Amino acid sequence: MEFKEYQKKARETAVYDTGDVVGYLFTGLVSEVGEVAALYERRMRDKEPLDDYKLKHELGDILWYVTILAEDEGIDLEDIAKSNIEKLHDRFKRNVIHGKGDNR
Repeated sequence: MEFKEYQKKARETAVYDTGDVVGYLFTGLVSEVGEVAALYERRMRDKEPLDDYKLKHELGDILWYVTILAEDEGIDLEDIAKSNIEKLHDRFKRNVIHGKGDNR
């Protein structure tokens, strides 16, 4: 599935009744990231194998929140992906991929 198609289909499911849409979306995103962290925590603590099914679904939820946040700000996922790869390749070429901070 292409990003544009995903954005369109994700938007169709963005149904929420709240006065603070951005707050709702950020809280949801952080909650989903916490669920992924919990999967890794159990893996480290209990030596459980990572549940790929659950991981896939939690990462999908994260993608949904990122998509809707981007859409609400008028940013295309394709543009996000492209600029991120450009930034990472530039850091790699300059040998600062492992540095600290955004401005490296």
